[in-house]
Amino acid sequence: MHKQVAKDIARSAAQKTTLEVGAGTLNQLAHEPQLGPYDIIEPFKELFAGSPLLNRVRKVYSDINEVPLTARYDRITSVATFEHICNLPQVVARAGIVLAPDGNLRTAIPSEGTPLWTLGWKMTTGLEFRLKHGLDYGLLMKHEHVNTAKEIEAVIRYFFKEVQCRAFGVNKYLSLYQFYACKNPDLSRCEQNLGSAK
Repeated sequence: MHKQVAKDIARSAAQKTTLEVGAGTLNQLAHEPQLGPYDIIEPFKELFAGSPLLNRVRKVYSDINEVPLTARYDRITSVATFEHICNLPQVVARAGIVLAPDGNLRTAIPSEGTPLWTLGWKMTTGLEFRLKHGLDYGLLMKHEHVNTAKEIEAVIRYFFKEVQCRAFGVNKYLSLYQFYACKNPDLSRCEQNLGSAK
């Protein structure tokens, strides 16, 4: 997932401004060449506190609403984050507004809600969790993954006119992960959504 998200800049020598949504421990930076300013959104600052990669970050935001509407990013990235966001339409709408002309939203998500993804976590983390704690890991997943892959795709396609998808599996329904590259946001829909969210 990380390499797929960084693929556009890995083959480029051009300077690009990047905003990463849900930066966590800054593990995406290991796959990103230093080709321009890199800003992050991460509410849980303890995840990256003390990281040696923090010196590569220009600005840290706790929420996308802190990003000025006048800011422009060539790339907005996200790895395994959109499934956790309760206000996903507002986040994607604001991302569309702060995306530069010819910019690209690049997100990788687990195929939450599909049979292969469900089988995958049940046979690995879910089994280990039950053996270790005697508890159902599925209950945690219901609270952690608030959006399915299908719901995430619907939100992305609502706000972006050009969407390319790549599934890591036979197809989206039988995959473990999905990757989306999105261009050309529908700015009227983005602005309308932000106006209704106030």
